[in-house]
Amino acid sequence: QVQLVESGGGLVQAGGSLRLSCAASGLTFSHSTMGWFRQAPGKEREFVAVNLPYSYNRYYADSVKGRFTISRDNAKNTVYLQMNSLRPEDTAVYYCAADASGSYTTTGSRYEYWGQGTQVTVSS
Repeated sequence: QVQLVESGGGLVQAGGSLRLSCAASGLTFSHSTMGWFRQAPGKEREFVAVNLPYSYNRYYADSVKGRFTISRDNAKNTVYLQMNSLRPEDTAVYYCAADASGSYTTTGSRYEYWGQGTQVTVSS
C-alpha cells in the first residue's frame, strides 16, 4: 500500500519561509517522479514543482520559480519543497504526488498516488 505523508505546513507572514516534507512508503521511491501541487480555495489544483528520479532535473511553475526549491533524498524516501519569499497568493493546500513510471509530467492526472495535503497560509 502506497502512502505519501506531507508535513511542514503552517501560518507564516509574507516574505517568510516554510519547508514541506513528504515521506513515501510502499513504492520504489528512487524510480518515481515526485511532484508538488497546490489548491487554493475556489481554484483548481495547479502544478508547483517536479523532481525526476535519479536526477537533479527539476522543473517549476513560473509563479514559484526562483522562490521555491524541490529536492529529494532517495535514502530517506522523502521529497521536500523549500518555499522562500512567500506571498499571500501562495496560500493553499499543498499536495505531494508520485508517478511510479518515472516520466516527466506536470499534469496531475498522470500521478497515481497523492498525499492528504498540508495547509500553507501566508498572511499579508
